Amino acid sequence: MSFRSDFYWGGATAANQLEGGWQEGGKGVSCPDVCTGGSATKSKRITPVLEEGTFYPSHDAIDHYHRYKEDIALFAEMGFKMYRFSIAWTRIFPQGDESEPNEAGLKFYEDLIDECLKYNIEPLITISHYEVPFHLTQKWNSWTDRRMIDCFLNFCRAIFTRYKGKVKYWLTFNEINSATTAMGAFLGQGILNEIKTMDFMDQVDVPNNRFQGLHHQFLASALAVKMAHEIDPNYQVGCMQIMATSYGLTCHPADQVKNQQQTHLRNWFCSDVQCRGKYPNYIKRYFKENNITVKMEPGDDEILAAGPVDFYTCSYYMSACQTADPAKQKAGQGNILGGVPNPYLKASDWGWQIDPEGLRYSLNEIWDRYQLPIFVVENGLGAYDKIDEDGKIRDDYRVDYLRQHIEQMHEAVLDGVDLRGYTPWGCIDLVSASTGEMAKRYGFIFVERYDDGTGDFSRRRKESFYWYKKVIETNGEDLG
Repeated sequence: MSFRSDFYWGGATAANQLEGGWQEGGKGVSCPDVCTGGSATKSKRITPVLEEGTFYPSHDAIDHYHRYKEDIALFAEMGFKMYRFSIAWTRIFPQGDESEPNEAGLKFYEDLIDECLKYNIEPLITISHYEVPFHLTQKWNSWTDRRMIDCFLNFCRAIFTRYKGKVKYWLTFNEINSATTAMGAFLGQGILNEIKTMDFMDQVDVPNNRFQGLHHQFLASALAVKMAHEIDPNYQVGCMQIMATSYGLTCHPADQVKNQQQTHLRNWFCSDVQCRGKYPNYIKRYFKENNITVKMEPGDDEILAAGPVDFYTCSYYMSACQTADPAKQKAGQGNILGGVPNPYLKASDWGWQIDPEGLRYSLNEIWDRYQLPIFVVENGLGAYDKIDEDGKIRDDYRVDYLRQHIEQMHEAVLDGVDLRGYTPWGCIDLVSASTGEMAKRYGFIFVERYDDGTGDFSRRRKESFYWYKKVIETNGEDLG
């Protein structure tokens, strides 16, 4: 058994990380637009008032807004069957709370969708990908406020209606479970508990706000699923999770219990609600022990039960270990999502531990738990790329990473997992969401854009471009 004959090979991006054109076509200010550049060693900053002379990477990003036709043609040259991208909420509703959509924004994405369809590339659209209108952050502290649900549904209605017949696959919230961590508050939910300039990694965290925000996002997702099916019965709506695979550091039972608790919270809580349509019992103890009180209204349970997703998607980059022994708790490479490093794994330049077999393990766990079609919609290696004297970018390290993960996806298919597609992250170089830098490159396509704001945005194919083209041509059979 190999990959399905209709397997979706492709790539993934997000609007705020590649489009640029941040004030063009009537676009409003989104949360990423107030974030400065950063690096692997220096946090990006959140500046509610934009600073003169400061570099804001999302403002131009890689200029996809003006170059999307060139980029889609390159994706088509590789043979993409699917392209996952997001719609900037602020292009459609600049403030987020208007009653009528911005036609220029709707037209831009219609043209982008048509360009994909011209090459028989299936769009997979993320509705909200780390891009809340900053106006709603200032007005209501974003998803802490229940009124956000209606704003989101107004956004959904506009795009579900406009792109009916052209789009089939949708995702409601990107990496929704990022909000189970402090870092996910502003990144994923637009929640900013103090409106002031600060380092991105030093936000004031109010866990209750994050979990209240998640409740509102769960309701919005369920209602969006229902709306999508009513507007077009052919629409398929999925969830999107970070798969933060982890293992007990040792075979000590306490480490296994610690890992189970971590896995429940990080990996299963959000997808249990979105896939099963109800809160899992284990989260009640977590809420109680962490003094979290989520306000729910009559009828909320019924809304969740009526709006489970049609399919499951996730990002997968790394794994970590969990230990109950305080003496073994240590910071270090490989534990950006918590936990401790795995002594058996190597890490990327950014400290993300590389674990291809963890992907097979995780896909089996997901399939056994939900029995829903699965897409891996982010995976890849962020690395420093250099242009050799002959003009080539020899990124064999990226090919090795992707090859090993595709091999393990194939093993999962042999295990019986219903895997439908694979869209590696940052198929063209773009701005890093976590660090706000261009130096952390993922793409098959190199973009001449640098962290000091220089570069002419020209594109050039890396060696991995030709390798991935061959992978797609052979439906994953030739990984050499």
